[in-house]
Amino acid sequence: MDNVALVTGASSGIGQAIARRLAADGLRVFGTARAAKGDLLSLDVTRDESVAGCVADVLARAGRIDVLVNNAGYLLAGGVEEATLAEARAQLETNFFGVVRMIQAVLPHMRERGAGKIVTISSLAGLVPVPFWAYYNASKFAVEGLCETLRHEVKPFGIRVAMVEPGAIKTPLYATPHARELPEYAKWREAGLAAMAEFERKAPGPEVVAACVSKVVRAAKPKLRNRVTREATMFSFLRWLLPAGAFEAGVRRGFKLPD
Repeated sequence: MDNVALVTGASSGIGQAIARRLAADGLRVFGTARAAKGDLLSLDVTRDESVAGCVADVLARAGRIDVLVNNAGYLLAGGVEEATLAEARAQLETNFFGVVRMIQAVLPHMRERGAGKIVTISSLAGLVPVPFWAYYNASKFAVEGLCETLRHEVKPFGIRVAMVEPGAIKTPLYATPHARELPEYAKWREAGLAAMAEFERKAPGPEVVAACVSKVVRAAKPKLRNRVTREATMFSFLRWLLPAGAFEAGVRRGFKLPD
């Protein structure tokens, strides 16, 4: 029997590439999107009933879920002060609590079977914060803590937990509208976001993330953290290596921010 994978946020970008790669690897893949179309299942990770219904649907069709790939998410760009509290909550509701909902929904089945893999798409932004991405950074930092803890808790049940941490990738994520824009931040916000746009311009496509997910899924004992792109490896290493002040100064220079 083919292994079964459930991939959230599979309508485009990284999620679509992951679903296609896992299908090419021989898995039976169920991709999801908020608005179901074609072979995609309907799933809104911010709604309890939608998550429960989607997982139940996959189990009814396939009888099992061997792999959960948490990919659904979006970017709210802008300064901390520029976002409304409702916008900040919405960012965490999708990027963090959406992951929590999916994990809680599949764990009873995986525990009963004594096997399973939970792979979550985190980000370099969950290790090295990007200026003017505060709430996205916060959501990914929260995911990092969640998954590292979960890895300890479910290992006795034969369930493996891993994260994939991409740097800049060419993906529709970057097209998400910004929060409100206050003129006081305009000069520095524009400089910071322009620096990220330049990273994106030079970035590889989502297939590199899909290849990493494929490797994690096929591994008997996957690593907790699996970095994708040169920047993800380099910047996380430099944060560990350099004194805090030196690293912070380097980030500010990189994003054209004043000392």
